[in-house]
Amino acid sequence: MKGRMSMAPLVYVVLLMTPVYWLIAMSFKTNAEIGGGLTFYPHSVSLENYALILTDPDWYMGYVNAIIYVVLNVVISVSVALPAAYAFSRHDFFGHRALFFGLLMFRMMAPAILLAPFVQIFSDLGLIDTHIAVAIAHCFFNVPLAIWILEGFISAIPREMDESARIDGHGVVSFMRRILIPQIAPGIAVAAFFCFMFSWIEYMLANALTTVDAKPIAGIMTRAAGVMTGDIALLSAASVLGLLPGLLLIIFVRKHLATGFSMGRVI
Repeated sequence: MKGRMSMAPLVYVVLLMTPVYWLIAMSFKTNAEIGGGLTFYPHSVSLENYALILTDPDWYMGYVNAIIYVVLNVVISVSVALPAAYAFSRHDFFGHRALFFGLLMFRMMAPAILLAPFVQIFSDLGLIDTHIAVAIAHCFFNVPLAIWILEGFISAIPREMDESARIDGHGVVSFMRRILIPQIAPGIAVAAFFCFMFSWIEYMLANALTTVDAKPIAGIMTRAAGVMTGDIALLSAASVLGLLPGLLLIIFVRKHLATGFSMGRVI
């Protein structure tokens, strides 16, 4: 019985990784091999799909656009959420708990609900097909989440630290920069991670608010799937490259993430 239970995680990992392996394998195949029948590995490895994506601006600019608005969103979301989370953690004002949990309603809503208002507002402001439009739209969902995460980390810090900082002559900005941020760095990493992942994988708003110049890779792939029906190998290569930013992020901040998940609020 114990032996069977120990096999359960292995079986789960195999099932989880099978679609990923299949995707990677198809990205190195030709369309002829993919259409020729079931093969577990590429019989002749082809790099043509990756070469096309990395040399054609119609393709690689999709990744650049996505990275630009994702980074903008993470910076804005964390910068806005940090002082707000501090206020919720340290100050008891009328209705602050109702407001705190009310903000989470934005995170619980599907992006499609606010699609029409966002398109109308950004169209009137002349911001359609810009990176900042997508970044701001994503902030409506990421800022409440970041506030909720950071408030948990800040609440774990004794209030006496605030008083000691004031006695030492630290102002609000100096206190946050020199004392608070280093103390909650794991929490900031967790908040930034979830903001990044939401913004990177969100498709509907990003696609609706962009047309050509700021179109993300997901929108380009959707358009290409309709135009180049049957080019599964190229779309597979584009999907594999789309996995890399999230994977690299986890590798570089994994220590902060592990500490953050063990110390504060997690989802």
